[in-house]
Amino acid sequence: MTSFADQLETLFVEKGRFDEDEWFLFLEALENGDIRVVEQDACGSWRVHAWVKQAILSGFKRGGLSEWPWPAAGFFDRPAFPPRHFSADEGVRMVPGGSSVRRGAYVASGVVIMPPSYINVGAFVDEGTMVDSHVLVGSCARIGKAVHLSAGVQIGGVLEPPQASPVIIEDGAFVGGMCGLFEGIVVRKRAVLAPGVIVTRGTRIFDLVHERELFGEVPENAVVVPGTRPAHGEYAERARISLSAPCIVKYRDDKTESAVALESALRG
Repeated sequence: MTSFADQLETLFVEKGRFDEDEWFLFLEALENGDIRVVEQDACGSWRVHAWVKQAILSGFKRGGLSEWPWPAAGFFDRPAFPPRHFSADEGVRMVPGGSSVRRGAYVASGVVIMPPSYINVGAFVDEGTMVDSHVLVGSCARIGKAVHLSAGVQIGGVLEPPQASPVIIEDGAFVGGMCGLFEGIVVRKRAVLAPGVIVTRGTRIFDLVHERELFGEVPENAVVVPGTRPAHGEYAERARISLSAPCIVKYRDDKTESAVALESALRG
């Protein structure tokens, strides 16, 4: 983090809140990427800055409602979190049709937002990422470079507890349509999730390639598809009940590359 971020952290920790001018400096720092909810260390581990989440929560505690006449009258939200407006020089392609980005979200140059989609406060969406239609990027979620979030993808948000890790999707990952990622799951670089995969930090993921079970993380280059496994117990067996079991069926190869190739003409 920058020294400016350190100064804001000191101000917040000392008072437990921001004054009005400090609050908008905080939102600008989030939007510029100077302050981030999570950051990666040299070993590839992700560290949560709990004070940033606490500061975001303090905005909700201010209470009240304000009307935001954008894109039309009749929208109401907390005064601390107005909708974000982009200018052409920011390089974000915000396609008309009902999408919204809350202030305090970082959206890098080259990101495409197809309608209708929503990016919440504290989220970080890095350059070249595609946010397709009906996508939710929840509060504090971290999306890397050149990620593809297909139509209907739901990325869960997290503000409480402050130390809890948000959903993290690393660079180059491909998330298929109608996937759901929740409760701090980490999707490593260039992983591919087939349509309909639902994963949380507590989901058991079966790696059929290396014959192992994983929790909390989709490995780099893994290709994950929806699967099932039989539920245990007499009743479950009689009723033939199966449980969801995401399965790693392979790791990225040339065939995968052709299936998930991204068209550069759609970006930028």
